[in-house]
Amino acid sequence: MKHRGSARANGANALPRGIDPEQKAPGVYPPVVDAAGIAPLSSTGRDSLTVARECAAEAQRIMREGFGRVGVSATKGRGNVLTETDLAVERAATAILAREYPGMPVLSEESAAGTRSDGWLWVIDPVDGTKNFSRGIPHFCFTIALCHENEPAVGLTLQPLLGEEFAAVRGQGAMLNGRPLRVSGTASVRESIVAVDMGYNDARGRRQLELALALWPGMESLRIPGSAALGIAYVAAGRWDIFLHADLQAWDLAAGLLLVREAGGIVTDREGRPATIFSKGLIAATPAVHADFMQRAGHLPWRE
Repeated sequence: MKHRGSARANGANALPRGIDPEQKAPGVYPPVVDAAGIAPLSSTGRDSLTVARECAAEAQRIMREGFGRVGVSATKGRGNVLTETDLAVERAATAILAREYPGMPVLSEESAAGTRSDGWLWVIDPVDGTKNFSRGIPHFCFTIALCHENEPAVGLTLQPLLGEEFAAVRGQGAMLNGRPLRVSGTASVRESIVAVDMGYNDARGRRQLELALALWPGMESLRIPGSAALGIAYVAAGRWDIFLHADLQAWDLAAGLLLVREAGGIVTDREGRPATIFSKGLIAATPAVHADFMQRAGHLPWRE
């Protein structure tokens, strides 16, 4: 990616542009940063986006092999399922990260959901949209981000069946298969394709439906896709104009935060504050649609 100015309209804090060579953690990873000064190079001298792409390539191979042939192996709650593919992708990705960034913490949905770090942290969702995957619905993805102080520096979301790679590096823009991404020019909710997702909290899911009903028919169309990471990426790509969710985890949104910001959009929590990887609720939209939505929905109880 060629360097260009960041379009972070929501004002989140910038990451350090480099690392003090004296702050090396011996045996963990080298203190050398990539050419843009964004993130540490791996133990083999590769930049973090290249490593993320290797993880995504393995994930794509495994998901393509399992799609339509792998069923549910466990149920974590209503609608929240686990397949052998989730576990296989996570094992493959974490093995690559352990080799390339030994000792760097990894936060991953299936086996390391409690990992936290104020320094560098990889965040992975091996299969976002597992319910879709398990039922043969071709709308799911692999998503990975490298974060520092809980802000994404590098993010990648891959739709494995279509081979669509949504990628972003802090300050260098967002790309879809190497082509620059920009959010749409839509100016109001009434002109928008609105996407919402439900999550696994019954009360929050109900309020999402109530919110959609309150906005209807003041929109072009409504989508409930079943993959938060793809939903956010689609805002960055200008396919949807606003995406709303009220029950997220860090692995659902880490890469998407960077994608939308670098594509010129805004990502906030339900109160309108800049979203972080630990925000529970999220509004990702074009700047104009975000402002219009906050004005129209401000009196509704959807924030609770």
